[in-house]
Order: sequence, then structure tokens, then C-alpha cells
Amino acid sequence: MKFQKDETLFTGRLKSMVFAFKGAVKLITTEHSVMVQSSLAIIMIIAGFYFDITKTEWMFQILAFGLVLSIEGLNTAVEKIADFIHPDYHERIGFIKDIAAGAVFFAAMTAIAIGMFIYLPRLF
Repeated sequence: MKFQKDETLFTGRLKSMVFAFKGAVKLITTEHSVMVQSSLAIIMIIAGFYFDITKTEWMFQILAFGLVLSIEGLNTAVEKIADFIHPDYHERIGFIKDIAAGAVFFAAMTAIAIGMFIYLPRLF
């Protein structure tokens, strides 16, 4: 049976959203790094309410953990594809995985900096 693509505007987008939601659930329930990052996002949301941060600070905070979770998802996809293509260790695959992990590092450092700008003045 041949897969037929749904080209209609509404149902096609709805199906895409369902696939995206399933992917997000898979990420959160199967990937430890995403579980940790999601838990940190929840803690930051609680902290935001506790410290009564401004709307602008909320926007930066949401952007920060959205960025980290998104890059974590892309990193996971790169790792899964690399493992599928070449299950055994290979230097070039390791290089690709390291670069993807480096992208997560940059996103995480950005999120930490944003968190420090928001919360350090309130703590000290």
C-alpha cells in the first residue's frame, strides 16, 4: 500500500501536529537528557511564579528552555540516525555526534546565562 500525502490545509496540518506531539512525548518519556531539561524547565516555571518575574523575563525564560529542549531533540535525532547508519563506533560518526552535543552545550549555556540574569539579583 502506497502512502498518500494529505495535501489539504487543515487536515494536513492537524496530522503534522499530531506527529509532532507524539515526537515530543517520545522525547520526554525516553530520553534522559530531555527528562532532566524538562524537569529543570518545570522548576524554572515554579521559580518564576515564586519570584514574580516580569513578562519580559517570562519571555526570555520560556525562550531559553524552549531553545534547550529543541536542540536536545535535534541532538537526539542526529544520534539516532547516526546509530542507525553506523551502529559500531566510527570516528566520523563520533565527530558528528560531538558537534550535535556541542550545540546542546551552547543552548544550555545560554539558558544558564538567562537564568542568572533573572534570578541572581533576586537571590542576592
